[in-house]
Amino acid sequence: MSRLAERTKAIVIAPVRTERRSAEAAGEGASTRSPEARLAEAVGLAGAIDLDVVGAYVVRLSATRPATLFGTGKVEELKLAVSTEEADLVIVDHPLTPVQQRNLEKAWNAKVLDRTALILEIFGARARTREGTLQVELAHLNWQKSRLVRTWTHLERQRGGFGFLGGPGETQIEADRRMIQERIIKIERELEDVKRTRGLHRANRKKVPHPVIALVGYTNAGKSTLFNRLTDAGVLSKDLLFATLDPTLRQIRLPHGGSAILSDTVGFISDLPTHLVAAFRATLEEVVEADIILHVRDVSHPDSDAQSRDVQETLTLLDIDAHDRDRLIEVLNKIDLVDAERRTRLLAATDGEGPVAISAVTGEGIDGLLSRIEARLSEDKWEVRIAVPVTEGELLAWLHRSTEVVERHDAEDAVHLVLRVPPRQKVPFKQRAGRYIQQTAPRTARRGAAG
Repeated sequence: MSRLAERTKAIVIAPVRTERRSAEAAGEGASTRSPEARLAEAVGLAGAIDLDVVGAYVVRLSATRPATLFGTGKVEELKLAVSTEEADLVIVDHPLTPVQQRNLEKAWNAKVLDRTALILEIFGARARTREGTLQVELAHLNWQKSRLVRTWTHLERQRGGFGFLGGPGETQIEADRRMIQERIIKIERELEDVKRTRGLHRANRKKVPHPVIALVGYTNAGKSTLFNRLTDAGVLSKDLLFATLDPTLRQIRLPHGGSAILSDTVGFISDLPTHLVAAFRATLEEVVEADIILHVRDVSHPDSDAQSRDVQETLTLLDIDAHDRDRLIEVLNKIDLVDAERRTRLLAATDGEGPVAISAVTGEGIDGLLSRIEARLSEDKWEVRIAVPVTEGELLAWLHRSTEVVERHDAEDAVHLVLRVPPRQKVPFKQRAGRYIQQTAPRTARRGAAG
């Protein structure tokens, strides 16, 4: 449990630059979120660690102040709100410099967290595995290191040097920075071990034709609910931001008997600092290496389009082409929460190669999603017809493990199969079963190409 989670009274503030809103209205801004939507998300983040939000305010700023972010009058106004509500914590949904944080805490007589610090608190509360804990600590240390500049006056005192060294000793701030850097290096080494282990697991999975499908999406888009629907895994699934932090992998069955590995990952969010993405790189390697990426969107959310852009930006940070139509499938989730007319329109648009509309809660559209996944995975496979003698039991078992069995007919002396052979299994297949090939079936046509 987070140290802040004991029902601490909190006030949430969403600062909005008025000139930024004007730029967005003119089509120059990247986000379409209203100030109220930004505030609602910040309140949701606070709720993710069970804070008791006793006040929530949008504060419009014509300019930011270096010392306090807000103007003097607004600082006093908010001080009254903090005092009246007896709040112990103020969350400012905006980056704060160390100086701004210190001055606001002094003015309001309350602990102050900015957006990054709040997300770190949530991550700390959610981490369950050793890997997750290391990633959270790495993100926190990188954040803390960047703030060891004139944050606290006690860090400016100086330690004495050794007798055989001339000149001044090491300042406390230098010592703290060095200790943090040493810990960062140690954690990065441990995470490299995690990365190598994951790499070995991926290499082992590639020995059999189990493609990897990764779920990505804005936090609370319904990824874990979809994961549970497809795998019966029982992963934590709540109407809660960042309900999933540690990665989970499970096997799923495709309509024609094939298998794939499904990976659930941490949710993305707007204004996610780069160092947070970097800290979770070991986990997100599953996304980088995935054969197919399912971008799960909450179409019932008023900011669904802006959330989609945030996910695309995070994918870009991972060096993934967010517009790769061969690799990404857009999944429009929560159609059970939209009106009937829009729901009908979304389902009708599912035909073809566009987004797939589903409800992970009710199961509507899931069969169509699985068919789309299977079709996409089959595009690069070699389809072949084969007759294997019934005496070749070991070979038949290998074929079922290593290829996708589309059709099977058992005769008295032979088993007749139509198989889809993944590219990486083509050579082993020819070596082990090439003599039993009867006929090469027509290759599944790629989209927009001749068959």
